[in-house]
Amino acid sequence: MKTYYFTITGTKYHFGKDFIEKDMKVLLKKEPDNEYDKEAIKVCLKPFGCIGYVANSPCTVIGEDCFSAGRLYDKIPDTMEATVLYKLDQGIICSVEVD
Repeated sequence: MKTYYFTITGTKYHFGKDFIEKDMKVLLKKEPDNEYDKEAIKVCLKPFGCIGYVANSPCTVIGEDCFSAGRLYDKIPDTMEATVLYKLDQGIICSVEVD
């Protein structure tokens, strides 16, 4: 099993991040029809739906060990559960376990 780290960004355009807590489970969904980014990975949480996206820019990826959506895209299935590790001012760092 391999662990990958990534940053959730764009929460301010959805529901904010005040309610997000450590160990919370989120659902990653690839979004190949996204008109802005063909490697977009949407981050969802019930009952809200989309709460943000996996960061895909050097300006929004936090830390040197976090993967961008482009680097993570081919390593995960179309949908997958991930876990929130840290909530920072710059974004939310999560992990995903892949077989």
